[in-house]
Amino acid sequence: MQVPEKTRRTPRQSRSEATVEAILEATFQLLERDGAEALTTNHIAERAGVSVGTLYQYFGGKQAILAALAHRRAEAARERIAQLVIDRPELGAVRLIVRTLATAFEGSPGTRRALLDALLLDEGEAVMARHHQSFFAAIAGKAVLGFDLSPEAGFVLTHAVVGLLRAATVELDLALDPQRLEDELVRLMESYISALAVTKSASR
Repeated sequence: MQVPEKTRRTPRQSRSEATVEAILEATFQLLERDGAEALTTNHIAERAGVSVGTLYQYFGGKQAILAALAHRRAEAARERIAQLVIDRPELGAVRLIVRTLATAFEGSPGTRRALLDALLLDEGEAVMARHHQSFFAAIAGKAVLGFDLSPEAGFVLTHAVVGLLRAATVELDLALDPQRLEDELVRLMESYISALAVTKSASR
C-alpha cells in the first residue's frame, strides 16, 4: 500500500514530527539488530508503534526512510563541523572534525554502509557537492583560518577524509582499527593544513 506523492504528509505538527522520529529511530534499531536485508516497512511500522498506512503517509517506502535517516545524520554532522571550524579554527579541532565525520552514521559497519548506500542512491555523487557547498556557505565570513582557502584546497579538505572513510565502509576485509584509522586521518589533515599555513607565511 502506497500513498501518492502529492498526498504524502510533511511533518509540520508536533505529533507528525514525533511519528517521523519514531519511524526513523525504529529503522535504526532494526538495522542494528537484523541488518538492511531483513528490513521491511511492516517491521518498521510495528517497531515504531504505527500502522503501515501511517508510515506511507510520510515515506514512499523502505528506501525513502533510509535516505531520510541518512540525510538527517549527514546534515547534523555537517552543521557540527561547521560550528567547530568557526569556534576552533586551530589544529586542535582536527581530531574532533575527523571523529564527527567517522561517527556521522553511527552504529555497526553494516548500518553505516546501508545509510551511506541510501544517501548515494537517493542523490548520487551530487550529495558530496551539495554538502561541500553548504559547508562553505555556513562558515563564510565566520571562520578565521590561518591559511588561504582556495577552491582546490577546500575541495581536498572536504573530500579527503570523507572519501577515505567511505572506502573503509566498503573494504571491510581490511579489518581496519577505528582508532588507528582516526589517528592516520588526523595526521593527514594536520599535515595538509600545516603545509597550507606555511605556504601562506612564505608568500607574505
